[in-house]
Amino acid sequence: MTDSCDILISGGGIAGLTAAAVFGAAGFDVICVDPTPPVTDRDADGSDLRTTAFLQPAHGLLQHCGLWDRLEPHAAPLQIMRIVDAGGDIPEPRVVRDFNAADISDQPFGWNLPNWLLRREMVARLHELPNVDFRPGPGTVSLFTRTAEARVGLSDGTRIRTKLVIAADGRNSPMREAAGIKVHTTRYGQKALAFAVTHPIAHENVSTEIHRSGGPFTLVPLPDWQGQPSSAIVWMERGPRAVDLQNLPEAEFEAAMTERSCGLFGPLKLASRRTIWPIISQSAERLSAQRVALMAEAAHVVPPIGAQGLNMSLGDLRSLLDLAQARPEGLGDAQMLDAYHKSRHAEIELRVKGIDLLNRASMVEARPLRDARAAGLNALYSMPVVRKTLMQMGLGVR
Repeated sequence: MTDSCDILISGGGIAGLTAAAVFGAAGFDVICVDPTPPVTDRDADGSDLRTTAFLQPAHGLLQHCGLWDRLEPHAAPLQIMRIVDAGGDIPEPRVVRDFNAADISDQPFGWNLPNWLLRREMVARLHELPNVDFRPGPGTVSLFTRTAEARVGLSDGTRIRTKLVIAADGRNSPMREAAGIKVHTTRYGQKALAFAVTHPIAHENVSTEIHRSGGPFTLVPLPDWQGQPSSAIVWMERGPRAVDLQNLPEAEFEAAMTERSCGLFGPLKLASRRTIWPIISQSAERLSAQRVALMAEAAHVVPPIGAQGLNMSLGDLRSLLDLAQARPEGLGDAQMLDAYHKSRHAEIELRVKGIDLLNRASMVEARPLRDARAAGLNALYSMPVVRKTLMQMGLGVR
């Protein structure tokens, strides 16, 4: 069987579902496929307990495609980004610096939501769009491109004729591989534990990133859970240590994470199961090939620092949407895709390198290097112009 559409999106993760909603709301005929049906229940096996912080620039895009009204009731605003250096002899804060969104804007830095909930609300939105066909189950397995179109084979035997293939199918993207685009990968020997907690001291919409060694320990605000203040935690450690933590009995794990949090929120209690993820940096040599555009983790992967991952992906999506709407008759042609590569590649490379440096700084074990990190944080914060510039760069403001 052969179907046709304007845009085929390979990948039904957060980025792919957002892209389907955005292009569907803009009037394009969209088919979105993913071999793994989305898990949309918090406590179901396979649910993604990580969270995504949508930074300010994402707000307008989510409103435009009809997603924000669904997401807003569940979103926890991020008003302050707090950086804590706890690199002394004992795990306690020695430098604490706040970056307040009020210094640059009348809105929060962003809004945090659980990934399983995002999938639930995004899938519901796609069902409301008559020109979007979401097909969980089949994946993309083959690609044949010509000057005028692409033909994509799915794992269920279906073939799709389309003007543009958007590869939003992850760091091991089958469409990127089929298009022959190479990637550069950096491995850190780290893993990240992701889970939710409750705590007696309210987070007050403050996202807190605590640096000691092995990687940052980040608490990101969530709405209250069962009457208690709640946060999502991403705890980055060197691989063997992360695996040991993953396997600790619950009471011992809670004691370890409370110590690693410097007790800033009181005793932390697990409010979900623990999940573990490998940490890498990765960037594609090109963001496009004939009739194919790479976005999200098919194009770039960064450690989970500063809420940059998905927000870089939404930058990709905004660029693709602008180019598609400027010349709808040229959807997916060489002019559009060359312009897309030029608009995003340099910025992506800069951000991947910047987050790589931040991650390496957070991993340092030697005491003199940890002291240098604390001094650097103090120096950056003491210069108001630099502080504001860093905040604007974090939001993607040029």
